[in-house]
Amino acid sequence: MIAALAARLKAGELSPREAVQSYLDRIEELDGEINSYISVRAEEALAEADALAADPGPKGPLWGVPVAVKDVIDVAGTVTTAHSFVLEDAPPAARDACAVERLRAAGAILLGKLNTHEFAYGAFTISPRFGPARNPWSRDRIAGGSSGGSGTCAAADLAAGTLGTDTAGSIRIPSCVNGVTGVRPTFGRVSNRGVVPVSWSFDTVGPVARTAEDCALLLEAIAGHDPGDPTTVAAPVPAYSRAIEGGVRGLRIGVVRPLLESPLLDARIGAAIEAALRELAAAGATLADVTIEHLEHFGPIQQTMQFVDAVEVHREWLRTRLDRYGDDVRARLLTGIFFPPNVYVLGQRARRVAMASFERAMEQVDVLAAPTLPVLPPRIGEETVELPGGEQILFRLTIIPYNSPWSCVGAPVVSVPAGFVDGLPVGLAIVGRRLEEAIALRAAHTFQRATDWHERRPPLVAKAAA
Repeated sequence: MIAALAARLKAGELSPREAVQSYLDRIEELDGEINSYISVRAEEALAEADALAADPGPKGPLWGVPVAVKDVIDVAGTVTTAHSFVLEDAPPAARDACAVERLRAAGAILLGKLNTHEFAYGAFTISPRFGPARNPWSRDRIAGGSSGGSGTCAAADLAAGTLGTDTAGSIRIPSCVNGVTGVRPTFGRVSNRGVVPVSWSFDTVGPVARTAEDCALLLEAIAGHDPGDPTTVAAPVPAYSRAIEGGVRGLRIGVVRPLLESPLLDARIGAAIEAALRELAAAGATLADVTIEHLEHFGPIQQTMQFVDAVEVHREWLRTRLDRYGDDVRARLLTGIFFPPNVYVLGQRARRVAMASFERAMEQVDVLAAPTLPVLPPRIGEETVELPGGEQILFRLTIIPYNSPWSCVGAPVVSVPAGFVDGLPVGLAIVGRRLEEAIALRAAHTFQRATDWHERRPPLVAKAAA
């Protein structure tokens, strides 16, 4: 846990070099099994640790804490590969991304760059250049995406905390399938400067870590207005690490019943989510079913706009380096080329309708609750999953109704471990109003105080610890 590690470091029980070396040792021992990292900054991280220890200045809240970031986020002096042959000759980044600058300002040390689906544009993290990230709970299963390396790294404790990015579920999906906690902040809460984009309309950087408390500490460090990113919101950043306390007594939780009654939902996952909701009710929250008008259209709106944005990001590379893309990302980008220009304008109009509908629903509740994913992750090499009725469906199509709607409206979402089915983790999504990450984190933290799902470790990790 980040808070406990930071306390030990500040008390002198552990030096920054010792903390870094302990994680480097774990990476050496375990990462060959799950492929979380694309690059490890071993020498640089140890040097940063020594420099911190020698600095007599004030110690930030993450002083000496080793962290890692998804390899679409720039770290000065390290190549950002985005897990793509398109960038195989890219030079090292000249400067840190804003989120990395802020991690460093809080005292964190950068261990390395984490695996991702190519250009953060997919839900599997199986791209060809560096190979698949493997789910530590079952290494023949996908780690989710696109922040798959962030999810596996956090689950295997190969960094104290990580950063991922989320456009349409890319933090929440790997958090769910790896049994860790992840936060998609409000769009505009965290700067995207220095991050390879997928969609300027929806991208956000956010934390993936063991607990809601860990995520609160990381989010507190990286959030806030950035003059270098005009999409960021000029709003005060709460002290998330304190705001998570206080429990949920009187908190109104809106249960998104259509997502719990969908034919896409594995009944065993639904049962785990219902049990999680009962835990929150036992802690004092009030549950009520909510209706969100046009919810079934939110996902297609988001996905359509995302296609158009992504093409614009990649247009020049599609002209000059088309053969260097992986098959799935190339196909997705080429599909976007055929969208007519007016689609984006129509998408913006439809998005306003979706936002208004979401805001009306939130007038009666403080947060929403739903499954993070309706199905278990497929095996590596498989693209479909089996629905309760036996029908085979693309995994990608099952996740859109559960993740893209909240991206569409720019809302903050916390995915928290909420049980297991067939030995694989299940996730509860807690959705807040815009800029109200603190309330969603408080609900997640309260749930984790009442349960131990987040404390369970994959067999691979337990064996290494033994």
